[in-house]
Amino acid sequence: MKVIETALPGCMVIEPAVFGDDRGFFFETWNADRYGEHGLPTKFVQSNVSSSARGVLRGLHYQWPNPQGKLVSVLEGEVYDVAVDIRRDSPHFGRWAAVVLSAENKRQFWIPEGFAHGFAVLSDRAIFSYLCTAQYDKAADAGVRWNDAAIGIDWPVGEPLLSDKDAKAPFLGDVAADRLPVYTA
Repeated sequence: MKVIETALPGCMVIEPAVFGDDRGFFFETWNADRYGEHGLPTKFVQSNVSSSARGVLRGLHYQWPNPQGKLVSVLEGEVYDVAVDIRRDSPHFGRWAAVVLSAENKRQFWIPEGFAHGFAVLSDRAIFSYLCTAQYDKAADAGVRWNDAAIGIDWPVGEPLLSDKDAKAPFLGDVAADRLPVYTA
């Protein structure tokens, strides 16, 4: 497997070793020893799958307190996946990194605790997989507006399909400091 650092320290793209022939292919989607050697988590407590149509944008989501780290991938289709550093006092606060994830490229994206996460669907349909380091906590559920100009994400969709919650999420500058994760060096 190959691990690629992004412009945001801690956020990593994982390219698994894929073994294939004319019958199909095989690859590991997670291995505690191998992933642990690269500083990735060795324990996940929740696995989620979502399905979305072309143009759907989900995010930018996070939990605080009780943050979740997420190892995400696409089982069918293609998405533009984004992580945003929203940790108070981080030298990278408000910066973002993105990667195209698809069933074809088999890439994964590691989004550590303290980062907001979202994706836009580029294919007719996408089935998206999340491995999470903490349980979903409804009371800690939070979000940041997907099109916050202060963050400036270059989304590849012009008029995304949004949930009411995502359309009304606050801009990062309007989120109370105690509702943002804390940066620790």
